[in-house]
Amino acid sequence: MAINSIRRRCAQPPETHERPSLDDSRASTIRLESERLYLRPLQLTDANERYLCWMRDPDVTRYLECRFAPCTPGDLGQYVAGVSADPNAVFFAIVLKEMERHVGNIKLASINRTHGTAEVGLMIGEKDCWNKGYAMEAIRLVTAYAFDVLGLHKLTAGCYDVNPASARAFLKAGWVREGLRSEQFECEGRRVGQILLGAAREPLLSAFEE
Repeated sequence: MAINSIRRRCAQPPETHERPSLDDSRASTIRLESERLYLRPLQLTDANERYLCWMRDPDVTRYLECRFAPCTPGDLGQYVAGVSADPNAVFFAIVLKEMERHVGNIKLASINRTHGTAEVGLMIGEKDCWNKGYAMEAIRLVTAYAFDVLGLHKLTAGCYDVNPASARAFLKAGWVREGLRSEQFECEGRRVGQILLGAAREPLLSAFEE
């Protein structure tokens, strides 16, 4: 999917000389669409039994830091409320258009307006939706939103080096591998590295427009 197609599917702010504030740009009406899915702001009602099952499934959390702490319904609700209220984050639900199915989440975190940077993290919680390209579509949507709507310049992400599927999703979305931190994390009794991924506004847009 071309980046220009993604741009057309993203809700754009009215013509203005200023970028929208984070409060404006994450209004509950926002909807970012690709061919098979859309992103909408995560709501407290999404902190339900299904989401809790994701957080308690060792296959889903295998490479996530949340696996080190137990998760109760109260914990989950507090987490969603906290991230949603964070002035430097935007938290989206990943929803398949078919059957309006919430299958995961993606967020822009640590948004720095001074430097124009943010970090991207995501989770596909429904295991029957793994390896179908949904993560790549969600990454492309949130990347276009960060660059075109929020006016950011650089996005970064990281994943365990023993989780190549996560890295592939970012690479297929047009990101690049920027490096490797060796022996960065403890995972299943061994030290594993962290793959560093990034997307800069102009190089990424130029690559998609070639």
